[in-house]
Amino acid sequence: MRRLCSRGERCRSDILRKVIACGVPEPESVVEQLVSEGYIDDVRYAKAFARDKSSLQGWGKVKIRVDLQRKSIDESVITAALSEIDFVAAEKKLQKLALAKLRQLQNESDPHVRKAKFLRYLMGRGYTYDEIVEIYDNNRTD
Repeated sequence: MRRLCSRGERCRSDILRKVIACGVPEPESVVEQLVSEGYIDDVRYAKAFARDKSSLQGWGKVKIRVDLQRKSIDESVITAALSEIDFVAAEKKLQKLALAKLRQLQNESDPHVRKAKFLRYLMGRGYTYDEIVEIYDNNRTD
């Protein structure tokens, strides 16, 4: 498990699941030992996760928050991790995704269907309704 943890950031719940799957006796104590040795740190994991998902995959705050909650990360840790995201870069990423999707949807004849597809796509990426509508209104051509 130390080797797995040293290859990349892992959260407590991921390692606990892996330890249980391997059939290790007393999985909680194994995880606690890894935490005490510094191999697992949920704060460090949440910051790296939020930064990577935002910058590399273009995820929005909503999707990042939901994914971290699924991994049983504490809410205060999630909020701190989200506050460290480079919002200028995230806004540029959102703009780039939005323009690409609008180009893809330009042949859609019904403006309501076009807007619905646009909203669904970016909401699936974790952006808020208000962010999406603002970009749509600023860039639409109908």
